Amino acid sequence: MIEVDDIHKSFGDAHILKGITTTFETGKTNLIIGQSGSGKTVFLKCLLGLFSPTEGKICYDGKQYAELSSSEQRDLRQEMGMVFQGSALFDGLTVEGNVMFPLEMFTNQSKSEMKDRVDAVLKRVNLVDAHHKFPSEISGGMQKRVAIARAIVMNPQYLFCDEPNSGLDPRTAIVIDNLIKEITEEYEITTVINTHDMNSVMQIGEKILFLKDGLKEWEGTKNEIFKTDNEAVTDFVYSSELFKKVRQMYIEERN
Repeated sequence: MIEVDDIHKSFGDAHILKGITTTFETGKTNLIIGQSGSGKTVFLKCLLGLFSPTEGKICYDGKQYAELSSSEQRDLRQEMGMVFQGSALFDGLTVEGNVMFPLEMFTNQSKSEMKDRVDAVLKRVNLVDAHHKFPSEISGGMQKRVAIARAIVMNPQYLFCDEPNSGLDPRTAIVIDNLIKEITEEYEITTVINTHDMNSVMQIGEKILFLKDGLKEWEGTKNEIFKTDNEAVTDFVYSSELFKKVRQMYIEERN
């Protein structure tokens, strides 16, 4: 579980985050949504420990990050897996090499132990025959699955995903959403996803945090988002005709 208590973040005179308080639960997919400039990326970087909040605190399973020693912070960061927008794979490494990279950097495992672990996570993301291919030789969806395998190879307690469906077709995006949700539940990970994809919200949004102008404007579940009268949320969620129709159908079913 990650607990966020009244965090603010400023850069000079620019006040980006303005007192956000929320909780991200273990074993659930927690989504952060909002328009560009709402503070989502800065917030995610604070959760990752890349930015230090100007005010407030962030606790990881009861451990306040700012109170940890440098070595304890380093240990905590090794419990975090990250899926970057665009996958961010190393072009010069094979699929196996990309997934093995964190193990080589941060563990003392033998080569055979590392290979066994890589085999296990690639099997989990349904990539059993891609070990020796390079990123340029596989599809965008497969690249995303490699990125997920790399993110979980160290058995993280926390998984962060930045626009995991960016650049994917709708069918592949659903596959990635479901994979992230399954891994979250199986490994009992605290998963936080930054996304613009409303299909992801409807598919796996067990907890949704909506930011606007650096403030927590709304939070709830994918079912509760249909009921809200918050105008900022409805303008964002139902900007497309498809979701307007979905909401109308939901309202008619409830009446």
